[in-house]
Amino acid sequence: MTLSSTSADPVFRFAGPVDPTWRFAILASTYHSEITSRLAAGAKQRLLEFGFKAEQIDELPVPGAWELPLAASWAARSGKFSSIVALGVVIKGETSHDQHINRFVSLSLGQLGLEHQMPIAFGLLTCETISQAMQRAGGKFGNKGQEAVDAALAMLVLKRKI
Repeated sequence: MTLSSTSADPVFRFAGPVDPTWRFAILASTYHSEITSRLAAGAKQRLLEFGFKAEQIDELPVPGAWELPLAASWAARSGKFSSIVALGVVIKGETSHDQHINRFVSLSLGQLGLEHQMPIAFGLLTCETISQAMQRAGGKFGNKGQEAVDAALAMLVLKRKI
């Protein structure tokens, strides 16, 4: 298994071969589903493009971004998955609620990855506006669901090498 990147695109890309034992949990918040559904579709599409089978991918809806860490913990503890891709959107509002959610989710997902020694890819969009989020869910800034998968695969390959 190798990774490749170009100077124009610093994101690592999985170059195969596919490991038939790897399974993925794609956790996607249903809050702001017009955005998260695009992130989840991008994540699944990326795995399928690389040759992973649909049976290796579980798509699991989560009510909101706040619930992503608990769902990720359950998925990690299940022993079924090689990696978890956590996807959600938090849009800044008039209060500081977004900061609290973003901090909790990011720190919790990072801690879960360390605790379970597995890649938990961070695909939480933390945007000022819905428009910014849409641009990161298949718009001019790409699809961060796909990029989260790229990160998960890069870490799985690295884990095998170490």
